[in-house]
Amino acid sequence: MPITLDALADRTFAAVLFDMDGTLVDSTPAVVRCWARWADEFRVPASALANAHGRPAAEIVADALPADQVPAALARIIALELADTDGVVPLPGALDALRATAPAAIVTSCTRDLALARIAAAGLAAPAVVVTADDVRAGKPDPEPFLRAADRLRVDPARCLVVEDAPAGLTAGHAAGATTLAVAGTHDLAALVADAHAPDLAHVRFLRSPTGIRVGHVAG
Repeated sequence: MPITLDALADRTFAAVLFDMDGTLVDSTPAVVRCWARWADEFRVPASALANAHGRPAAEIVADALPADQVPAALARIIALELADTDGVVPLPGALDALRATAPAAIVTSCTRDLALARIAAAGLAAPAVVVTADDVRAGKPDPEPFLRAADRLRVDPARCLVVEDAPAGLTAGHAAGATTLAVAGTHDLAALVADAHAPDLAHVRFLRSPTGIRVGHVAG
């Protein structure tokens, strides 16, 4: 799918709310290693983890195992992921996007400890607001995480741009009333329903103006 940012032309946004994994940070190798080991230990078939990206670990574990196994299984995947940040790197354009949109927010389905570990491993500076699974009752695709981020930034959700790479996150952004920009971190852009699309943040220019943040194509 080509870059389609036309829907963002002539618009300004009060804030940008970024997903983390697959949007700002490439953690896929670590995620795959940890969840494969976890699935093997708890004898969970790979099919049970399909379409899990972008959802909180607590929900994934609860869907995959009987209730009596959930506490131990959840503790185990949290421990595995906290211990493995090898190969976690910033995605193209992430550093510039965070700098250009400050104060911004990261809205992730990770726990706070894991989010901060991956932000640090990728060499990113944590933005003004970081909303994690520890801060909400319902995770993506529920809109609560993005609504919480907008509230903490003291902006109207309808004036926010949500940047996401997963269907669950884009659904949450739409439900929050925000405009959405999809990037191809973990899914084909053609499979992502959003207001605008780009391969990654290196193809997107953010410019802060007196009336808000403007979004366009990178020149060249």
